[in-house]
Amino acid sequence: VQLVESGGGLVQAGGSLRLSCSASGFTFGDFSDYNIGWFRQAPGKEREAVSCISTFDGTTDYADSVKGRFTISSDNAKNTVYLQMNNLKLEDTAVYYCAADYGTIATMTEGLYDYWGQGTQVTVSS
Repeated sequence: VQLVESGGGLVQAGGSLRLSCSASGFTFGDFSDYNIGWFRQAPGKEREAVSCISTFDGTTDYADSVKGRFTISSDNAKNTVYLQMNNLKLEDTAVYYCAADYGTIATMTEGLYDYWGQGTQVTVSS
């Protein structure tokens, strides 16, 4: 499975960005057989889960730090998952990665994800 992230960039605090994760090359099944997660890694910190979605039934989950500000969604016709990020804060600055897990139950557990994109940089300035 190949994953390509896009949509990162530089934004002022309080602003918005929408990240996209386009998937292709499915080893088993099709897009709806994979959970997609967004993770991020800030400089000097460990990678952390941000959000995830089951493309099978639309179930979502979020890290407490982004609840109410970020929204994950899936367009199965386009094999793409989006992460709408609103009211961005300085602490949201990180490289954001999307990842795919063969399964239909959304999970925030990083170790369950087998396929990873290259990441996209999000920088929030004051």
